[in-house]
Amino acid sequence: MLKSFLEKFNISALNPMQIEARKAIYAGNDVVLLSPTGSGKTLAFLLPLIERLDPKAEGIQAIVLVPSRELAMQIEQVARQLGSGFKINAVYGGRSGQMDKADLKTKPALLIGTPGRIADRFRRDDMDLSGVKTLVIDEFDKSLEVGFEREMSEIVRSLRAVNQRVLTSATDAVAIPDFLGIEEPISIDYLNQHRPRLTVKTIAAEAGGRLEVLAELLGKLNGQPGIIFCNFKESLFDASDFLFDHKIEHECYYGGMEQIDRERALVKFRNGTCQLLLATDLAARGLDIPELKFIIHLELPYHSNEFTHRNGRTARMNAKGAAYVLHKKSKPLPEFIKEVQPEKLDVKDMTFDGAEAQKWRTLHISGGRRDKISKGDIAGLFFKKGGLSKEQLGVIELQQSYAYVAVSRSMAHKVVELTNNQRLKKKKVRITLVR
Repeated sequence: MLKSFLEKFNISALNPMQIEARKAIYAGNDVVLLSPTGSGKTLAFLLPLIERLDPKAEGIQAIVLVPSRELAMQIEQVARQLGSGFKINAVYGGRSGQMDKADLKTKPALLIGTPGRIADRFRRDDMDLSGVKTLVIDEFDKSLEVGFEREMSEIVRSLRAVNQRVLTSATDAVAIPDFLGIEEPISIDYLNQHRPRLTVKTIAAEAGGRLEVLAELLGKLNGQPGIIFCNFKESLFDASDFLFDHKIEHECYYGGMEQIDRERALVKFRNGTCQLLLATDLAARGLDIPELKFIIHLELPYHSNEFTHRNGRTARMNAKGAAYVLHKKSKPLPEFIKEVQPEKLDVKDMTFDGAEAQKWRTLHISGGRRDKISKGDIAGLFFKKGGLSKEQLGVIELQQSYAYVAVSRSMAHKVVELTNNQRLKKKKVRITLVR
């Protein structure tokens, strides 16, 4: 079974952390898994979780709690990609309660969601929770940080049959809360075994001149994928206006955005339509985004943890990456940056050996999994009716009631003309360009 699961992800073997975690979770132990961002924690807990599900049992057998809707959607996608045959659903804020109710009419074997929404479903629905044996809290420190302790405590009290708890985190800075009832968990700690090939470079700017230096730096980085981090959405808005004025394409990502806008920003960033994400610390961890060549601290975080999590978006696993710190010449660097022995950099001296072309556009399809539409159906429509070659079709992301597809930028408008209002399975779908 494991081999067939790994083939779905084009993986020949698990990494050491995943092997150790799978063994401990499969044995039914309480586990605390500490491992850096990008090291494969999602597969580490999902594989043994799904392997241990009972195909003869009815109702919910395992619950995964996550701190954000994006992470809930990501884990649902990974779990579905495993192709286990078990019913899997995710619930989270930002989507209608009616959709939740419809999805949960037949109870899934695996339920994924944010603590607030799952606690709400427990209150509203008459759920039989006697079959829930395993509880996973992914990024548990982040859930506590964003104020989910009350909801998580309520959920734990409702799950009286749970005999296994799995906590994951990319930091060891938060203590395990007492309400979880974990006394002697198996601790799997890979935080110090990961040696990122990260180079930190500091760039001094005159007071009020950081945005000009940012534009110069982005010109040197030459179209590579990366994230620019700000501390607050107000400074993010200022930076975004500046980038637009200088015709530098980017997407924004911050708390307070409508869910659909946050989702589209991440989809475009993942599939290569957009190469630059301007974000707050909401994007520092827990998101399914591709390997990045760089991150830029347009504003320095206040604490070392935020600095670590931001940098964790690049130089993941054994890849190389760079973190650029833009700072005022007159202001000393904080100690947590001095500790990593950064290099001083003059942007004028930078050279780069090639750009990654922005060759994709993203299309939205008004049909999804609930309409019995598969990725193969979408690919078939775009090949047969849209006239695309395999090289002109990019990443397909399939959700319950819609889908996103990356297509060659040069063919995007033509594909919309040829495929809009065509049938996928039994549904006539609208296909539009995502702006």
